[in-house]
Amino acid sequence: MIKFKSNLESVISRIEKARIAYSRHQIIELVAVSKYHTVEDIQALYKLGQRTFGENKVQDLKIKSEKLDELPLQWHMIGTLQENKINALLSLKPALLQSLDSLKLALAIQKRCERDKIVLKALLQVNSAEETSKTGVKPQECLEIYHRIVEYCPNIKLLGLMSIGAHSEDRLKIEQSFKITKNLFDSLYNAKILSMGMSNDFEIAIANGANMLRIGSILFQE
Repeated sequence: MIKFKSNLESVISRIEKARIAYSRHQIIELVAVSKYHTVEDIQALYKLGQRTFGENKVQDLKIKSEKLDELPLQWHMIGTLQENKINALLSLKPALLQSLDSLKLALAIQKRCERDKIVLKALLQVNSAEETSKTGVKPQECLEIYHRIVEYCPNIKLLGLMSIGAHSEDRLKIEQSFKITKNLFDSLYNAKILSMGMSNDFEIAIANGANMLRIGSILFQE
């Protein structure tokens, strides 16, 4: 608990410094990525004021959200969603699906949402680094796919974009991948959320306009 407190304070301090350097008007939301961590770890961060958590797998999200049902937490699905897990995810009523990575997946989600008369908030995931290890739409197809989802999937409320920074030690490559996503985000009418930045690159993401961060390891480290 004491360790988590210093971790959280350190992260918030670093976020604030980067935020002010970018713009004092920028508001940034921190999503604590709890995919490798226990219910007790999540409870500890909750007691320190953290309210939004992200999970990579639907099954883990189900187990943790049900065990912590009495707490007013927001849950985000941030990992790849397989079509056979759509019903399970929708039954959990996540606050946000950050990893909507194709038009095909969107159409499958739309069918289930329409059937059950529910609306799912989501971000379109962009593979801005164009790395084969990552999912997401190609940057050159992003705007068209975004608009198609808006048109053909009325039960999906798209709120913006998510991307993962380039897997590189080269800061310029990481910056470039974030710049690409930010430029696409700026081209979208009414997009609100730009989710970029993780433990090792969130300050670069903030410098390039991110207003939502997905941070795990440096928050939970012992």
